Amino acid sequence: MGGSAISDDWEFTTNGARTLVLVGCTGNGKSATGNSIVGRKAFKSMSSSAGVTSTCELQRTVLEDNQILDVIDTPGLFDCSSEPEFVGNEIVKCINMAKDGIHAVLVVLSVRTRFSREEHAAVQSLREFFGSKISDYMILVFTGGDDLEDNDETLDGYLGRNCPELLKNTLKMCGNRQVLFDNKTKDPLKKAEQLKQLLFLVNVVVENNGGKPYTDDLFKELKKGATKLHNQATEVNSLVGYTKQERLELKEQMQKSYEEQLKRITEVVESKLKETTHRLEEQLAKEQAARLKAELSAQNAQKKSDEEIRKLREYLERAQRETEELRGRSGACNIL
Repeated sequence: MGGSAISDDWEFTTNGARTLVLVGCTGNGKSATGNSIVGRKAFKSMSSSAGVTSTCELQRTVLEDNQILDVIDTPGLFDCSSEPEFVGNEIVKCINMAKDGIHAVLVVLSVRTRFSREEHAAVQSLREFFGSKISDYMILVFTGGDDLEDNDETLDGYLGRNCPELLKNTLKMCGNRQVLFDNKTKDPLKKAEQLKQLLFLVNVVVENNGGKPYTDDLFKELKKGATKLHNQATEVNSLVGYTKQERLELKEQMQKSYEEQLKRITEVVESKLKETTHRLEEQLAKEQAARLKAELSAQNAQKKSDEEIRKLREYLERAQRETEELRGRSGACNIL
């Protein structure tokens, strides 16, 4: 799998970097948002009917205050259309890139499209897989800020106007942490201001979590394997009496062992993803059945109401006819 080997820039000591991971459905502008954060066209981004990002990618930037940001772009990991095998590989790769953990998960949505049940399901999948604790690290990033500006509207106004219940639930889940991004703007002041707002929320997340990034057993196991491989490679380099070819063969054996470990971990991730998907499908099926039952009940109630109204109308029309007939008879009697 790509990216399984330990790169030369792997750092085993804390470098003070904060890791931000971009997630969200395909087409919401994750890569463009990543470019806005790092301040250059580092991630491939363009208008497309299909996803442009095909694999996880990390880009680093150093801010003016020397704060290091590691930004990881992902290829729509929790899209409903993504296969567990592909997602499993990419999650392992993403965790490998995150190294010491994730400081903030940026859930990218778009104000250009209505928040869908599929997007809600993607957020649920994220929580199901990593656990509810991941919500404490989530920030909603709404792209399409230029559209709102063209209509003289703010993000608060957009969210307050006919906000779907599913989106309200997602906002609440994320502690109402949200920020608006215009990834098309050329205005340096606007770019700086929206990045400032995002970094403020990142600081809030970091402080709320006691400065500790999100990690779980997967992070620990992958880091343990990577550290072991790094230490073994260092030992091989210091061996005396071995030829260059013998050292190369030892490193290849260690790399093979590490890749086998990654394969086992990936299989575990894929299995967990399938279980998560199955649980969500069952949950969605139950919700849909309940919704259909409620709609059917409402339809039956409406039919009953319509029938009662029809009967009442017939009764009134009949009563009116009978009244007119009685009047007619009464008039005839008076003539006689």
